[in-house]
Amino acid sequence: MTSARFRFAMLRTVAALMPLSLVAASDPPPANPGPGEIIAAAPKKDWARIPAEDLLVMELAPDVKGKPRRVVIQLMPAPFSTGWVDNIRKLATAHWWDDTAIVRVQDNYVVQWGDPDAEDEVRAKPLPANIAKVPESGYVVGLDAFGEAVADRASEPNPWAGPDAYASTLDFFRGWPLAGNGESVWPVHCYGMVGVGRNLSPDTGSGAELYTVIGHAPRHLDRNIALVGRVVEGIEHLSSLPRGTGALGFYETPEERTVIRSVRLATELAEAERPKLEYLESTSESFVAYARARANRKDAFFNIPVGGADICNIPVPIRKITQ
Repeated sequence: MTSARFRFAMLRTVAALMPLSLVAASDPPPANPGPGEIIAAAPKKDWARIPAEDLLVMELAPDVKGKPRRVVIQLMPAPFSTGWVDNIRKLATAHWWDDTAIVRVQDNYVVQWGDPDAEDEVRAKPLPANIAKVPESGYVVGLDAFGEAVADRASEPNPWAGPDAYASTLDFFRGWPLAGNGESVWPVHCYGMVGVGRNLSPDTGSGAELYTVIGHAPRHLDRNIALVGRVVEGIEHLSSLPRGTGALGFYETPEERTVIRSVRLATELAEAERPKLEYLESTSESFVAYARARANRKDAFFNIPVGGADICNIPVPIRKITQ
């Protein structure tokens, strides 16, 4: 199976039919709509709700002014990282992260959280009994896992993708950025993505120790660490934390850490407290137009269209549901 086979049939069809701009019929279309204009004009049918069962809600200790700090994480959908995601659901159900902490903040890299005593065999917080060990093979997914969702693709390049140093093909699946080659597909380390901390191979981590990207996309980590989700709300509460002064940005004293009050699946919260979010579906006409606009900016501010975009420079639009 060649690399040209990594492409989703619906997206290929949509791209062929895509209009250059999507705006309300009553408004005169701008000559070259920017990404923000395309998102604002996207019809309701192009947005997909994120199910409550796919959301983790992490409550940090209030900031120095007493303001609450909530971080919302969307878990990766099947068929990606399913073993680790199952573990994370079990850890959240067991309230395992309550009173753990942010232990590491490395500038232009990651924020990491979990049990501060994880490396101490005596003091480490015990994991729930049903936590699985996931093999390294789980870092990628074979193309056959998609069944009819993956179709043969002609040799023409993706309409928005620029050259990529880490993969032969790039695409989006159910609103998630992916890379691939002729044999497999994997999620990529874009800003805000959440991964599983681990020790040296063959250890793959349990999911108890997590991190999120707060800097330039560390794509060299792709296929080396499990990605299990992304921060969809509250990333500012993590990216603005003081940088650790120890090796790799670890905090050197307990006082430097930020306490995690709780982590819950959104389904465990009262209905009124659950985050209500939706993303721009990546098979929609609006998303394809948005991706093309990100790759080839022609709106008023830009003088030189680039002609392509790194996949991490096409952040999937996510918004609150207001109705």
